[in-house]
Amino acid sequence: LTFSEGNATLKVSNLGFLHYALVTVGTPGHTFMVALDTGSDLFWLPCQCDGCTPPPSSAASAPASFYIPSLSSTSQSVPCNSDFCGLRKECSTTSSCPYKMVYVSADTSSSGFLVEDVLYLSTEDTHPQFLKAQIMFGCGEVQTGSFLDAAAPNGLFGLGVDMISVPSILAQKGLTSNSFSMCFGRDGIGRISFGDQGSSDQEETPLDINQKHPTYAITITGIVVGNNLMDLEVSTIFDTGTSFTYLADPAYTYITDGFHNQVQANRHAADSRIPFEYCYDLRLFYVTNKFYKNH
Repeated sequence: LTFSEGNATLKVSNLGFLHYALVTVGTPGHTFMVALDTGSDLFWLPCQCDGCTPPPSSAASAPASFYIPSLSSTSQSVPCNSDFCGLRKECSTTSSCPYKMVYVSADTSSSGFLVEDVLYLSTEDTHPQFLKAQIMFGCGEVQTGSFLDAAAPNGLFGLGVDMISVPSILAQKGLTSNSFSMCFGRDGIGRISFGDQGSSDQEETPLDINQKHPTYAITITGIVVGNNLMDLEVSTIFDTGTSFTYLADPAYTYITDGFHNQVQANRHAADSRIPFEYCYDLRLFYVTNKFYKNH
């Protein structure tokens, strides 16, 4: 299965480094361009709120701005006694279940309440068939941090391991196997499929699943900087919602010190506008009347 709007994933230059897909929810259906995030679990949409980022200026990029439950005949709130409600202590049994998701980026979060509605999907074969899957997602009333800088103007599609993620819900309902695949092309265009179990000839990397904090984690078994090899195992989260690679010590210090000791360039002075510790002044030179940078 894939989204009814198609299986394409895409990068949008004015929205940074994330990958997006078009999803349609509700009755009648409304389409949103959402960021794809394997580092979190909850799918949420901006929902009739004041504390949300405005949609992109291009109407074609964001066919709908906000999800409004009252305008969907199939929308219903998730009660506090639901198995999906993780904040039961913050609501009564007669009210909707609240949610709050906090992300890696500084002061970045989304909060609101949980709803159920239909997600439009399609089979991926010669004669596609369309179906509606009842799923749970967040009605995001307040967004903060990076979400106010157009990181996910129409919402975030969490693809994580937990049972609240859409891939997990589809598997629980018996609509797909408990797997999905995403491919990102060099031109920014890729694809996403639910229930895809890959091909028999593909190579695989085992995932390390921490039951207390379920994430897609892989083990790096060695690090090479230049000609120096360090036999060090590092567990890292595979996160499509994060633009850059982050490493903790000792791996971070080994890589940065090793690179700094071998690079033939002067280190750039500290600059509060640049979020990286190791930057270098590059030498400029001319070759055959063409301008080049050493890097």
